[in-house]
Amino acid sequence: MGLYYNRIVVKVGTSTLTNEIGQNDLKVFDCIARVLSDIQNMGYEVILVSSGAIAVGANKLKLKERPASMRLKQAAAAVGQCSIMYLYDKFFGDYDKTVAQILLNAEDMENEEKKENLINTFNTLLEMGIIPIVNENDSVSYTEIQSEDKLFGDNDTLSAVVSVLCRAKSLVILSDIDGFYDSDPRLHPDAKLIDSISVIDERVLSLAGGTGSRRGTGGMKTKLQAARLATSQGIDTIITNGKHPAALYKVIKGDRIGTIFTGKSRDGADPLITQ
Repeated sequence: MGLYYNRIVVKVGTSTLTNEIGQNDLKVFDCIARVLSDIQNMGYEVILVSSGAIAVGANKLKLKERPASMRLKQAAAAVGQCSIMYLYDKFFGDYDKTVAQILLNAEDMENEEKKENLINTFNTLLEMGIIPIVNENDSVSYTEIQSEDKLFGDNDTLSAVVSVLCRAKSLVILSDIDGFYDSDPRLHPDAKLIDSISVIDERVLSLAGGTGSRRGTGGMKTKLQAARLATSQGIDTIITNGKHPAALYKVIKGDRIGTIFTGKSRDGADPLITQ
């Protein structure tokens, strides 16, 4: 099956949705809603994969630090998922857009009947002009909270799985840095941004470093794993700075921004689907 050329998946992480002291960054919520609404008005179908439930829940519960125990993390996620959807509904509503919540578990992708139902749900929502907002169901699942290479070990991987499931042409991962560097720019001031990568091999993986920011769970390694999954299905994957959501305009215009991992051509694949 081909890809939908006008279908785009955008993943936003906890470090983007919170500020330096860990509180909800309402300016970013608003900017993401405005830009994605505008892009949809330009004829694109938009799916948002959003982290942040635990952090937003911890803020709602007025916890002084990120929860440590599994039970408290899942409780915070249950509260935070409600709060984060309230914020998205409010800000997208300001731009006359309707959003829908989809919470996934790994089992939903492993069961063919559930998988088919998911595809139908995504397609129906997009046909109706509704923006699906996706997260792992952290209140009942632990694979993102505590995982070692599980199917949904993090929301970077989840965004790639959703991109493949929905046959999107592009996946944009909004990170806390400008793209993929030849070394960690937080430790090496002379680090150079790599603007294009066609093959994610062991040399590239060796440059990924460790985990992400103190507020998020994903690092560059998980983003490379997500990019490798998506590009293997022909999906272009872009990593760019989430604090500047307007960069998405450059993505849809085909301008260089951040780092692009080019989707592999698939011999014998159907041509791109146009709508």
